[in-house]
Amino acid sequence: MKLLTAAAGLLAVVAHLAAADSTFSPARPPSIPLAARSPYLSTWQFAGSDGGDGGYLAGEWPRHWNGDIVGWTGLIRVDGQSWAWMGAPLAADYVSPLQTVSQTSFEYTSTRSIFTMDVGGLVTMTVEFLSPVSPEDLQHQSLVYSYMNVEVSSADGASHDVSIYSDISGEWTSAHPDTLISWDYETSGDVAYHNVHRQTQLEFTDENDHAEWGEWYYGVKGSDGLTFQSGSDRDVRAQYLNNGNLANTKDSAFRAINDNFPVFGLSIDYGSVSNGNSSSTFAIGLAQDQAVQFHGNDGYLPYPSLWKSYYSDGVDALVSFLDEYDEASANATTFDNKIQSDANAAGGQDYVTIVSLALRQAFAGTQLANTPDQPWLFLKEISSDGNMQTVDVIYPFHPILTYTNPTLLKYLLDPLFVNQHAQAADYTFPWSIHDLGALYPNATGRPDGGGEPQHLEESGNMLIMTLAYAQRTNDIDYVTQNYDLLKKWADFSVGVALIPNGENSTDDFAGPGANQTDLAVKGIIGLGAFSQLANLTGNDADAQNFSSIASDYVSRFPALAYTADGTRATYFYNNQDSWGMLYNLFADKMLALNLFPQSLYDLQSSWYSQHMGTYGLQLKWDQPYTKSDWEMWVASWASDDVKTSLHQKLATWINETPTNRPMGDLYNVEGGDYPFLPGFAARPVVGGVFAELALPAMGQARQRNGIPEAHFDNHYSNSKGGTFHGEKNSTSTH
Repeated sequence: MKLLTAAAGLLAVVAHLAAADSTFSPARPPSIPLAARSPYLSTWQFAGSDGGDGGYLAGEWPRHWNGDIVGWTGLIRVDGQSWAWMGAPLAADYVSPLQTVSQTSFEYTSTRSIFTMDVGGLVTMTVEFLSPVSPEDLQHQSLVYSYMNVEVSSADGASHDVSIYSDISGEWTSAHPDTLISWDYETSGDVAYHNVHRQTQLEFTDENDHAEWGEWYYGVKGSDGLTFQSGSDRDVRAQYLNNGNLANTKDSAFRAINDNFPVFGLSIDYGSVSNGNSSSTFAIGLAQDQAVQFHGNDGYLPYPSLWKSYYSDGVDALVSFLDEYDEASANATTFDNKIQSDANAAGGQDYVTIVSLALRQAFAGTQLANTPDQPWLFLKEISSDGNMQTVDVIYPFHPILTYTNPTLLKYLLDPLFVNQHAQAADYTFPWSIHDLGALYPNATGRPDGGGEPQHLEESGNMLIMTLAYAQRTNDIDYVTQNYDLLKKWADFSVGVALIPNGENSTDDFAGPGANQTDLAVKGIIGLGAFSQLANLTGNDADAQNFSSIASDYVSRFPALAYTADGTRATYFYNNQDSWGMLYNLFADKMLALNLFPQSLYDLQSSWYSQHMGTYGLQLKWDQPYTKSDWEMWVASWASDDVKTSLHQKLATWINETPTNRPMGDLYNVEGGDYPFLPGFAARPVVGGVFAELALPAMGQARQRNGIPEAHFDNHYSNSKGGTFHGEKNSTSTH
């Protein structure tokens, strides 16, 4: 199957040139999410010109986020003629002529990717991929399943005999094409499904970003016209193309994925289609009883997927998932509408374009585990190095949780706190851990202090995120339980926050350098955050002490960080030519600390407005690239003209970038391609584009969401905030 990709792609390009071009709304993204629910169920249609097919569902194989093909095929027969509507099966393999449908439109929302197709002028097809996101519903959010709904109707008003077909290949089950797999076909009530899995389960093994354990399910709600078949790709598809149905037979010769490529087909014959629509709902999913290994209070143990607390097995979950499609679809529409409305109010249509594309990708970097009594949310550092629960990946991700459900932020931070308490005798370092393990899903902890040396970065991140959670939930007990660790990290930060020396930031790919200005901003905000955490828990002496330290550091900051002419902050202290994005100021606004004076925001906005590139603002002055998450953090506090420009440029990049993998967060501001290969792709850090929606609203809105107004009080008066170059300190916001 993989050997046919290049030729199939060429045929797809020819077909698209011959047909009318599709429209794309609100944009043509670099890669289109088809089934994006976890680090291992993350299937996309590559679209960018670096290797994608322009955003057409037919003519190119769907792929795992890393570029590996996962065979997923769609065919349709109308009045005896055959067309492909998904994947890239070669027409030369079959006796029956195989055409390609004409895609007329594509649209995406926060949870859906919707393709509309013309089938020879006879039938209209709508293929909708729905990956539900339910931040306030742990049961359904825990399921690693995704929908595909196929709807057909007459396009010319006449009656037509119509049937549809879809299959998946064994490529979903492993990174290695020579892996031996087994399969079966069964029914449960009105649900028919194929089950496919590795013969040898390698629990907790991640190879080339694929899970080497678990059961894959591909099912559909049944009907009188349903037929099935498993067998080689050529045989099963030829059976459908030549006969309009499948043989209801099971291939019993279990074998390797690439040995006569076994596929698992489902077909539905609708009979005569005229007035009205005929539709079928499919589901693809991965069921893993055990999700992660984690070193917690009881040592290093396996922990179950959270969905196991609600369903007896993968079949039970699949049946329930398909039975609840109508409800899930309605809930998704409500959620889509909320995000569109909120994003439009915050930043207009360009901002809607950005956050709508980011939502599924962000949540697909996570997996819920353990039990409802103590749920944990685990995150994979996708594409950069595969670490487990990386703090400086959680940090850019966290605005999406702060906006959609702050309690999920607790479930994400919990494993970090639990592990550092559990391994306290071994992990004696004064700073926060960088991650919980070198390779997801194995959270071994870092008792030796391993992981990247980003001590101030991670300590500040943990202090800031803990306060963000506490402010929005009033969960003071949580702060009290973890106060010893928070205090330790704050104590460490005192010594390096103002003068970071050789401390590394999360942007380590940009190269080393002492005294990074934006890292100092984070360190100072972290100290201010701890002052409020101390205040919330009644530790008044700590609150006053750290408030004074943060205020003192703010007053000393200008002499260190600003150019001699006072036009901007530098990227490195004492480097008058340097400048960069001061994105960490976002936390000052998110937490309503108002530590830094408005003059700083104004000066940076003025400078940025004069230094925009085609697709955004450079991360630092001497490199050609930007970071999309940090751009949106800057937009959250910048002047209106800079905010509008950043939204417009990122939305334009989404539509025009030649990159072809899931939304990258690092790209060149000119040309829009990756600055190096392989580039950052599919990372959950795109949750950071929700920064503007994570800001505290007016007091009435805060109280409506259960957030006590007092927790957003400014604990730093203007007299403490310091001034920059003689300007009056203001706490007004844009």
